[in-house]
Amino acid sequence: MTELIKYQMYIDGQRVDAEDGKTFESINPATGESWALIPEASAADVERAVEAAHRAFTSGPWSTMLPTQRGKLLRRLGDILTAHSETLGEIETRDTGKLLKETRWQAGYISEYYHYYAGLADKVQGATLPIDKPNMFAMTVREPLGVVAAIVPWNSQLFLTAMKIAPALATGNTVVLKASEHASAAMLEFAKVFEEAGFPPGVVNIVTGFGDPCGKVLSSHRLVDRISFTGGLESARHIIHNSANNFAEVSTELGGKSPMIIFEDADINSAVNGILLSIFSASGQSCVAGSRLLIQDSIYDEVLSRVAKRASEIIIGCPLDDESQMGPLATRNQLANIEASVAKSLAMGGKLVHGGRRPPHLDNGGLYYEPTIIECPSMDVEVANKEMFGPVVSVLRFRDEQDAIKIANDTNFGLASGVFTSDLGRGIRMSKAIRAGIVWLNTYRTVSPMAPFGGYKDSGHGRESGLQAIYDYTREKTIWINTSVEPIDDPFRMQ
Repeated sequence: MTELIKYQMYIDGQRVDAEDGKTFESINPATGESWALIPEASAADVERAVEAAHRAFTSGPWSTMLPTQRGKLLRRLGDILTAHSETLGEIETRDTGKLLKETRWQAGYISEYYHYYAGLADKVQGATLPIDKPNMFAMTVREPLGVVAAIVPWNSQLFLTAMKIAPALATGNTVVLKASEHASAAMLEFAKVFEEAGFPPGVVNIVTGFGDPCGKVLSSHRLVDRISFTGGLESARHIIHNSANNFAEVSTELGGKSPMIIFEDADINSAVNGILLSIFSASGQSCVAGSRLLIQDSIYDEVLSRVAKRASEIIIGCPLDDESQMGPLATRNQLANIEASVAKSLAMGGKLVHGGRRPPHLDNGGLYYEPTIIECPSMDVEVANKEMFGPVVSVLRFRDEQDAIKIANDTNFGLASGVFTSDLGRGIRMSKAIRAGIVWLNTYRTVSPMAPFGGYKDSGHGRESGLQAIYDYTREKTIWINTSVEPIDDPFRMQ
């Protein structure tokens, strides 16, 4: 048996084991074998991380660092991250099963997020107020919140981390980052980048472990001022409940069941490419996966036929191989859940068009599943209304715009959506009517540090990325100044 690689947490600028020495194994989804040992944080470990972050915020060099200096550190972080993209990408691929060509590119691109917020670090401004009181000057300033708890899932973890900690650090907060127990190695490797960039101890702390006690203690800790969470609905309910203990500000991004809407006037080649990108990239393990495909009646058969043909040609294989176009699922539980949901949906009247099984040529213990297409007679079929988080797309027909809007909005989720049409007016009408935080028109999965990211309904609340995020990590303070040379009035002589 290959010796497991042993990782350590990053607390107060030091590499540390869990206080009680506990660890858990990380699985390589491509082989189904353990490859790394990860520290299992106890409540005491989380306590140590939060207190380190609080010290760095209140009394360490970070507390007196000028915004321009913070910006320079963030820019350096982005530069160094680019140089580490190959290593970080490979570790993330080994830990999650995502294609190396995607993780490598993503690890390099997220440097743009750190560069963007580096530029905003010294742009946070207050205001003077036109007060209705004589001899009074009033102004507002914006100050950092304090300790931020950033909780990320295993998929796209470096990207999701950047959206949280880049604006948090730019505005002077400190961070305790909890990595997913399903894939922690890349986050712990990421600590080296902070060390190399020169951030003071305690500014960024990285802990690994399970929801209880690790996540529970972190999200309810009295010294945590803001919680930024990306993950599932049930975990989010616990997070929000826990925040009643510290009254921390909370933002959540909780996944989706995003519709891909293809109108009869769409560029079919572009639409088919968009469909494949939306659901089979990252093996469908994306919060914005276009897992509901809505096709207008007149082009239904043509589009479905093309998508099925392209799906059958997807090369499934080792994610470290640049020839592979789709890798494995990340966990055994996820694979089992998808198999169960597909079987149930077929029993409910769904029609299997392609896939629906583990690839027979990959029997090495890896967690692979074929790209799967299921026609659904209605939204009642399970795969049409449940977030699958895998390479499974449900296909539904629609008649016209109003029918498409009705089906698109018939979900508790509302994160993303895609519309393919050559009619700009229709595209704008659909963009306004769809209840989702993101609408991609004739494209899909495009992101930028300048563009807000977040959803409606059960997809969570709050936004990440964009200019507004820089203010979401600050709070406003009002300052009153009496400019009169006269003593203030006797409080018991009201005039």
